[in-house]
Amino acid sequence: MGDDRQATFGSDGTVKRDVPPDATGANDFGEEKGDDETDGGYNRYAVSSLLQKAVRRGDEEVAAWAAWELARSGFGWNLWDRLNLYVVEDLRAGQDAALLVERYEELATERWSMDSWKGRLCAVQAALTVARAAASREAANADEYFGTVAEIRAEARERGEPPAHDFPVGDLEPGGRYDVIFDGHTGEGSRLGRGKKFFKRHGARVGPEGEPEHSARWQRLSMVLDEIEYSEAEIDHALSPVDPDARWEEPDDLGDR
Repeated sequence: MGDDRQATFGSDGTVKRDVPPDATGANDFGEEKGDDETDGGYNRYAVSSLLQKAVRRGDEEVAAWAAWELARSGFGWNLWDRLNLYVVEDLRAGQDAALLVERYEELATERWSMDSWKGRLCAVQAALTVARAAASREAANADEYFGTVAEIRAEARERGEPPAHDFPVGDLEPGGRYDVIFDGHTGEGSRLGRGKKFFKRHGARVGPEGEPEHSARWQRLSMVLDEIEYSEAEIDHALSPVDPDARWEEPDDLGDR
């Protein structure tokens, strides 16, 4: 069960939703729990927020406790929704934590039960995994920045002025900085007659590390054996790593067909 209603507070501070039945009962002090109260007597929104900030700051102990508290209090559905969000909102891209959290959730909710000791262990393990991963808000920052620039561009167009800030690609047009993208996979490239040969020589290049040994050999042989004729210079260029200081520059002397 997801929890997209994290901030559904009314003007009077009340929460506008129903609480799953497994989150009710008595707290550690034998008192009847409120709708959003954990077993330890905390507000689950506060514990959830604490978990996220602990992940960002790499505080493993606090993250582990917050996950355990949510799990034992019947808020496992909230915990897994939050942890799966954190791996895309608060971690550097490419972290294995996303797959591990998914696996821990599967074990806790499908093989075992969140009400069990094993379920709580999965919650703690998942929280520790995320807290130990490299933290970064790059995706959230990118989303906010690009969204702001989109508004600035639209307002500038309405005024008939150039935008004070623009997207990093500017205008995507043939002949511009990103001319290489207009191959046979695009309408503009097709109209320019840029077929397979253009793609193989320019559009399929990788970098800046270049192709691995086996891949480079296979690519060279496939170009040599292709019904399309490639010069040695064309093959060498197709296999050459992209220049990290000029990733989009392509020579003119190779032709464009």
